[in-house]
Amino acid sequence: MLKDSQAVIQEALKCAKSIHILGAGINSERPAHRSIHDLENSGWRLVPIHPTDAGGSILGRPIRPSIESGIIPDIVVLFLSPQRAKSMIRSLMVRFTLSQMPLLWFQPGSEDEEVLEMLNNADIIHIAGECIVRFVQHHNLKATLPCEIRPWYRQISSPSGDGCSIWSQHTVATDIEPPKTLEWCGDLEDLEKSNHTIARYIRSLNLEGESLTETAERLARTEP
Repeated sequence: MLKDSQAVIQEALKCAKSIHILGAGINSERPAHRSIHDLENSGWRLVPIHPTDAGGSILGRPIRPSIESGIIPDIVVLFLSPQRAKSMIRSLMVRFTLSQMPLLWFQPGSEDEEVLEMLNNADIIHIAGECIVRFVQHHNLKATLPCEIRPWYRQISSPSGDGCSIWSQHTVATDIEPPKTLEWCGDLEDLEKSNHTIARYIRSLNLEGESLTETAERLARTEP
């Protein structure tokens, strides 16, 4: 069930800062969505990933469309079909070196025997056949260095169709519906590390003596 001992997995969870949860969208009936609620007070930076619900949020955490270039996750949890999980794993294996590979957690039902064999042969640590929520709750695990929920940011195309973009800051800890014209969204860590064109552009607007948080807030205030 576990490639390494439970003690090693527990330590990896406790030391992790971020947990990227693939398949976590706005549908509150889906296990991936509920996992955000279940892990809410455990101290991790929870990162929901869902391509069609991107730009919305779950408990104040923005839903990203993908794991962007420049972002190196600590843990990736797959609430996906085996076929989609296979495609994602292959993409991650091409993208990351062995030392960069996140801990891969296959939720029950997402496993593919070919993929698991491939990971075993590559000596990439992974967990299969175990629910991360049950594992965390059973072992009473929390992040060693808890992360606070911070503001997140979103850029959408102007609904008026004038070709402009609207940059905004969000701090509410409630669910926000995804927009139809999303251009980018993420929190401060995404803004700092993402290679996405918009994240890089926002960083380029940083004034001398100004933090990136202050830059993002300033731009949100100056939007019409």
